[in-house]
Amino acid sequence: MQQQTPRPSDQHRVVIVGGGFGGLFAARALGRSGYDVTLLDKRNFHLFQPLLYQVATGTLTVGDISTQQRVVLRKYPNVRTLLGTVYDVDVNRQIVFYEGGEAPYDTLIAATGVKHHYFGNDHWREHAPGLKTVEHALEMRHRLFRAFEEAEKEPDPERRRRLLTFVIVGGGPTGVELAGALGDLTQRVMVGNFRAIDPRDARIILVEGTDNILPAYSDNLRDAAKTMLEELKVEVRTNRMANDITENSVTIQAPDKSTETIETGNVLWAAGVTLSQFGRTLAARTQGETDKPGRLVVNECLQMPSHPNIFVIGDLACAPDGKGGTLPGLAPVAMQQGRYVAKQLKRQAKGKAAKPFHYHDKGSMAIIARYRCVGEIFGWKVKGAFAWLVWSLIHIASLIEPDQRMTVTIQWLSRFFGTSADRLITGNPPKTADVQADHGVIIDRKAS
Repeated sequence: MQQQTPRPSDQHRVVIVGGGFGGLFAARALGRSGYDVTLLDKRNFHLFQPLLYQVATGTLTVGDISTQQRVVLRKYPNVRTLLGTVYDVDVNRQIVFYEGGEAPYDTLIAATGVKHHYFGNDHWREHAPGLKTVEHALEMRHRLFRAFEEAEKEPDPERRRRLLTFVIVGGGPTGVELAGALGDLTQRVMVGNFRAIDPRDARIILVEGTDNILPAYSDNLRDAAKTMLEELKVEVRTNRMANDITENSVTIQAPDKSTETIETGNVLWAAGVTLSQFGRTLAARTQGETDKPGRLVVNECLQMPSHPNIFVIGDLACAPDGKGGTLPGLAPVAMQQGRYVAKQLKRQAKGKAAKPFHYHDKGSMAIIARYRCVGEIFGWKVKGAFAWLVWSLIHIASLIEPDQRMTVTIQWLSRFFGTSADRLITGNPPKTADVQADHGVIIDRKAS
């Protein structure tokens, strides 16, 4: 098969791998810049990942938080978007290899993000889906709402209890937001929707390995978040780590090595990240240093120390914060880094020296549920209904396309004042053999 390659050009060639916040903002900032820009991604859409948990719990749909990359970049004739998984890079010849072709570069921007880390227990992935992609969110939604449907027709109390038990591993922002959204579903949204079960009887357990949930937040905000979760009947277990996960249970371990096994088939993963496959390849090809979580170490200008024409941004980068630490893997960080790299390339074209990247921290927030939110905005600690309103406005303003902002606003308002949610169960049934009680016939769902 003949390879497809980006159009030849005498311009400086910038190849961006990854169309997340960092990659897309870099591409947009380089629009009409005179650079020949190619954006490579295995998806043809940008995903507003901070709202992915709301897709998993039915508040929003995939279309509400996704935008096709080439639509966002349609106004910039010097920017080309290509669909393909990047699998290798030759840093000496300066070529990126992707499925279907290769892309030569003068400057490479790596922005592929990270993936879930199961700490050497990759077999847990089958039983404990994470939340990084659209597919993850849809699988999680499928599992959540099917559990309630199965419980509605389950006559055995023990099996019903297991179906209505949910364990979330990881007490960072994703885990806390997921637990809060699930708590809101069971305590408010789905109440009265069933006849044999009461969703309020569901058991939700949030497991965190450190002393506190939301480790990056101040003590009073952590305490407020914990109280909000408990108001939604979420059991918060700190200083507990997942020890084993199977199809029907999760075992958690305390610091004294004592263990507790919780019977459930609903384990959701929100703990730990590691390098993407391209990140691993780039680290190997450049002999780059990585930090403990596996992020690529870059200098103050977001460059690989051994290859200054390679920038690493977003979650993939272990970048200094100027205070002796490193920058967190947050969407605002990636956005600012994307714009920064574009600005640096423009400065470079004018023969100007590079300036170190400085992150302008406007704050961070974690939404627990309706009216429940904690965060810090420009140094002010906020919580409750006011924080929730600010969070909503910030996220709506951050959506890429104007149409999305209107759609999401309407969706949130309708679900804020009501109890509707996108609880459709799509996809194939679980691949298990069930017994049809009335006839005693084994139904093999693998073959159906």
